[in-house]
Amino acid sequence: MKYAENNRISHRQLYRQILLTFLAPFLLCLNGKGGLLGLSGVMGIILAVIFLLLYSFFYLRSTYGYADMIRSFGKAGAVIFGGFFLIYLVMAGAYLLNLIGRIIPVWLIFGISEKWLLLFAVLVCAYGMEKGMQKRGRMAEVTGGIFLGAILLLLVLCAGQGKTEYITELFLEESFSIETSIRSAYRYLCFFSGISLLPFVMKDVEKRGSAGKTVIWGILTVSGVMICVLLLLPAVLGWRRVQSETWPVLSLLAGADLPGNVLARFDVLWMGFLLYSLLFAVGSVFYYGERILTSAHIGTGKFWLPVAVYVVSIFEADGMTVADLFEKYLARIFVPGLLVILLYLFLRGRQKQIKKAAAAGCILLILAMTCVGCAGIEPEKRMYPLAFGIDVSGDDFVISYGMPDLPEATGQGKEEENTDHSVLTLKGNDFEAIQKLYDRSQNRYLDIGHLEVIIMGNELMESGRWEAFLNYLKMEPLAGENIYLFRTEDPEAVLKWDSGGASIGDYLTGLLENRVPAQQKEGVTLRQVYHQWYQDGALLSLPQITLVDGELEVFLE
Repeated sequence: MKYAENNRISHRQLYRQILLTFLAPFLLCLNGKGGLLGLSGVMGIILAVIFLLLYSFFYLRSTYGYADMIRSFGKAGAVIFGGFFLIYLVMAGAYLLNLIGRIIPVWLIFGISEKWLLLFAVLVCAYGMEKGMQKRGRMAEVTGGIFLGAILLLLVLCAGQGKTEYITELFLEESFSIETSIRSAYRYLCFFSGISLLPFVMKDVEKRGSAGKTVIWGILTVSGVMICVLLLLPAVLGWRRVQSETWPVLSLLAGADLPGNVLARFDVLWMGFLLYSLLFAVGSVFYYGERILTSAHIGTGKFWLPVAVYVVSIFEADGMTVADLFEKYLARIFVPGLLVILLYLFLRGRQKQIKKAAAAGCILLILAMTCVGCAGIEPEKRMYPLAFGIDVSGDDFVISYGMPDLPEATGQGKEEENTDHSVLTLKGNDFEAIQKLYDRSQNRYLDIGHLEVIIMGNELMESGRWEAFLNYLKMEPLAGENIYLFRTEDPEAVLKWDSGGASIGDYLTGLLENRVPAQQKEGVTLRQVYHQWYQDGALLSLPQITLVDGELEVFLE
């Protein structure tokens, strides 16, 4: 593999660093509830890209001002401008850590304290922050293409799950407006403002004069992926659901399995790619902080910068965290400040009168912008139910877990071994009480990440308490959205039915899938149920299971 020499990085390495730094935060934070949505979001990204291309044309020609800020701004000016960028880096790093702390303990790693997780992330990302640019370039060279390939594969798999009627909902129900598109464009610009740090490292890029094309391709690639995601989300999940969820991409991951159900719970691998990109972005924060301190000649941040980022990431006052303040800081302080710096460098060396006029215009711009708003548990210590039954009895919920014999289910058991499948039934007036009962009575962690079917009782559906159950499932990140749903009179009896050695989850899934294409039956998945629920508050009609004289039959409606 060919790398750049003389402590410089190639254009390809620069391009892949841009992808690794921006894609994961954008995918997680720039869509869903309160974010960029639908056609207005797509138009906003297009408008923002046009501005970004013009902006990059100017700021990449002002790299001389960033290489040595004392020479450009004087000693006092270097401290002021260096501090301006350092505050941004501390805020950005803390925001990324806060994002990791909110998502990873719930969706990827269980049983670990958020503060310890963030401390470990800081130690890993800050290690070697003072080293040369070439090491980061080599890391991006090796992993950037794999990461982009994984994201593109995700888009391809999800595109096959889109539904025409969902896309129709987008066009019929979205309130498209120019005003919303402009707000979306400014929000996208705020998140992409970190690209303004590139001049600090452009002296380490080979053929610096033509590096602008690489930056432009990086902007276009990231923006193109984001446009695809904004169109895929409502096509796969439904328009109303996308509007209601904070991180709809995580729901997209939950159903993006490989064809043939290869590697069940494949969303864990997607989350691994996103986590790697988030950690790379945090590492970029520390590296650029050291470069800025060097340019301003104000010491090193090898020790205090990671500490500052960590403290800000876990700090909370009156219920407010850095996640609540970061976007306001970008919109009202950092982005207007960048325009001031750009104008200063552009007008530097011009006549004194022009400087005064530019300064007055910058002050007015700042006033205008500020007055408007824009766990770690080992596999052998887990229990993996493949089927899940839910019903009501009086005021209580009754949950039954179909627990398969693990060696037999994985093909490692012997034929003469007992292959009976136990059913664990728990009862409580709410799901929290049932969870506490499970924790008190069972010695293994309950992992529902391998669920294949959910069987709902007729009484649960007729009582209307199925909505409470769906709300409970939404809070369970391990529940994949490709689970099949059925209804029956007695879910516990179905789970205990003798299916000839196979688990009831495998048996029911096989009834739907183990046919030639012309004979395959259409089941109802959790994702389809969610869509109908978000759309009109109703429950989708489910296939009916009946038990007559020891025989199980499934009727598709």
